[in-house]
Amino acid sequence: MFIAPIAPAITAQVSQVTNTQINAQVVSVSDGDTLMIRNSNGQNITVRLACIDTPEIDQEGGKEASNRLSTLLPKGTSIKVQPVYKGLFEHKFLVVLIVFGNKNINLQMVQEGQAWVYEHYISIGKCGTIAQELRQAQTTAQQQGIGLWNQNSPCPPWNYRKNQCSPRSPQPTRSPSPKKRPTRPWPTIPTSPGGQPSPSPKKRSSSQPTAISTWV
Repeated sequence: MFIAPIAPAITAQVSQVTNTQINAQVVSVSDGDTLMIRNSNGQNITVRLACIDTPEIDQEGGKEASNRLSTLLPKGTSIKVQPVYKGLFEHKFLVVLIVFGNKNINLQMVQEGQAWVYEHYISIGKCGTIAQELRQAQTTAQQQGIGLWNQNSPCPPWNYRKNQCSPRSPQPTRSPSPKKRPTRPWPTIPTSPGGQPSPSPKKRSSSQPTAISTWV
C-alpha cells in the first residue's frame, strides 16, 4: 500500500526517539501490519509492525488480519511504541514493536496465524532479539493450522507483491437441476389375437353409471 511521506518536522522528532518507547494512542488501522498513531505531542505518525508481514488487504487472509489488528488495537487505545531501526523505513514510516498491556502485538499476530515472520528483516535491529520466539510462534501456528495456515497454499505477502502467487481458482457454481416432469404411461390399446386393435366395446345404456378411467 502507498503511504504518504511523514512531514519533515515529524521526521526530525521521530529520529530523536528511535531508541526509546513512545506513549501513543491508536488513530486508525490501515491493514494487518500498518496503523496510524498519535504521540503525546498530538502528531500523527504512520507506523508498521516490525519483524512480521501480514497478507495484503486484497490478498486471501488480508481482511482477516486487518480486522484482527483492529480488534486488538481499537481507535483510542493507549499503547507503547518502540522503534526497532534507527531513522525511518524506506517508505517513510516508522517500524516498531507495539506493546499493549503486557502483550507484544507483533508476536501475538504471528501466534494467531495472522502474520508471517518477515525473514528478510528479522536479523536487523531489535527484531534479532525476538527472532527465535517469532519463528517458534509461526511453527506452532502452522502445526495448528490456524489463521492463514488454514489455507491450502498460503502465499507470502512479499511474493504476492511481486505477482508471484498462484491465482486462486474460482469455485464453480452449480446450476440447480431442472425439475423433471412426471411421465404418464400411455394407455395400452387392447389387440385381438391377430394383432389388430380390438373393436370398441358397446356403449352402455345411459341409465347405467359410466366407469371412470383410472388413467389421466
